[in-house]
Amino acid sequence: MDIRLNFINQSNDQNNSQVVIFQKNVATDASEPAVAWQVIHNCGQGDNHPFVYPMHTAIGASDSYGNYTPQLAAAPGQMFKMTLTQSGDQLVEHGEGSDPSEYQILNALRTGAINAHAFKDGKLFAQVTAIAPQQKAAFAFKPTIWIGAVSQVEEGAVMNSAILSSINTEISLLGIASADIVMTGGGPGPSSTPFQFTLQNIVTA
Repeated sequence: MDIRLNFINQSNDQNNSQVVIFQKNVATDASEPAVAWQVIHNCGQGDNHPFVYPMHTAIGASDSYGNYTPQLAAAPGQMFKMTLTQSGDQLVEHGEGSDPSEYQILNALRTGAINAHAFKDGKLFAQVTAIAPQQKAAFAFKPTIWIGAVSQVEEGAVMNSAILSSINTEISLLGIASADIVMTGGGPGPSSTPFQFTLQNIVTA
């Protein structure tokens, strides 16, 4: 069941900060920076921003010719492969992967690297780039999200290490059906405190 979340700004922020929400790919060989999955803009003091965290993940890929496959519904433990068919490059199911917790994508093309993409709610969630022929990419996710106040981050864009190192709030969604994510702190001058994000009004699944 999808998780209904509601961001509420109860901070003293005077800089109209953006709020970014993302997950980290925890697959064994994952090394790529995280992608900004959701970016909340212009959410003023007292405002709220509802959104849904879907339980289902979709998988897609792009090839060296700039083509993008459809997003395919996926389950942990599944493997997909990018292969050359009579119509061109296509992403197809390829049985079970080598790890029951991972979504895996094999580059089965003879030539040309591919990029693998994971999506939630139709939005880019994570990616692995430059997968050489006969190599595979893997995605695995814990039931948590990361959240932080940032500036100049675009939804769907890879975040740089400086931004990622400034975000240290990880929120577990395990067993939750719905909850508010309340932002407090911030403010002008020397009395300013760090932003904090806490779950409130939790409804368990």
